[in-house]
Amino acid sequence: MNQKGGVGKTTTTVNLAAALARAGRSVLLIDLDPQAHATLHLGVEAGAGHATVYDVLHDPDSIAGAIIPARENLNILCSETDLAAAPSELAASHDRLTRLRLALDQVRSRFEFVLIDCPPSLDLLTLNGLAAAREVFVPMLAHFLALQGMSKLLETVQRVNQAAGAADSLRVTGVILAMHDGSTTLTREVVADLDRFFEQAREQDVPWRGARVYRPPVRRNIKLAECPSFGKTIFEYAPTCPGALDLAQLAETIAREWDEFQARRATAPAPAAVPPPVPPVTVRAPTPRRGAAHGVPPG
Repeated sequence: MNQKGGVGKTTTTVNLAAALARAGRSVLLIDLDPQAHATLHLGVEAGAGHATVYDVLHDPDSIAGAIIPARENLNILCSETDLAAAPSELAASHDRLTRLRLALDQVRSRFEFVLIDCPPSLDLLTLNGLAAAREVFVPMLAHFLALQGMSKLLETVQRVNQAAGAADSLRVTGVILAMHDGSTTLTREVVADLDRFFEQAREQDVPWRGARVYRPPVRRNIKLAECPSFGKTIFEYAPTCPGALDLAQLAETIAREWDEFQARRATAPAPAAVPPPVPPVTVRAPTPRRGAAHGVPPG
């Protein structure tokens, strides 16, 4: 998730899903954006005789028939433009923020990984995604202005936890740097600010205390921009390009971390008591060190 558009959310989500599926993992990709770009990226025609995420939000019991295979080990819950009307149509529903979670609970056991491509906004659709998720990945560009939206994003995750809307304890796992050009001083400074911010959060009782900037960054690569127009993943379109290599390595890291987490959870003793709710916090995103020089207000 990221409330900013054009930061590589869909490219990252689709190709990470494809990389995990290629590794033999069972994956469900949920396109929660009314633009339906993740659906188009996989060459799937939205609404072609099957239900979409729009139908599932209105009737969570319809999810089993809405999931369709897109590739080997990779299934998709498609989006469509009608999804843009869902927030207003569901506004009066008491469970409007947990519709997706209610649906996923019926099929979650069928998949090892469920990846949700959220829209570029912090609206009811994104809140449904957060309430159904365990982890949040933040694709972003290494620009100073990109840091300014971090505080709002982190506050949203905190509020979802406080409202007990998450399927499990929701945490921010990390930042994935997209369209990355590491040759500039600006980029290096922004990444350093992010590293410092997450390091300072290690001792705080916040959902991003374990977050980090993932390496490798996904290098700027025109092939990543071209492959959606062919309805292909980067591994089908240009499997040896820098972007494909970076995303494959990221998927390997994410899968390994999930396996390690599952192993620890399987051997951990049951908690003696339910921990108290996390108290409200004031979130300050990393303040760009050159912000004043660029007319940027502090984060």
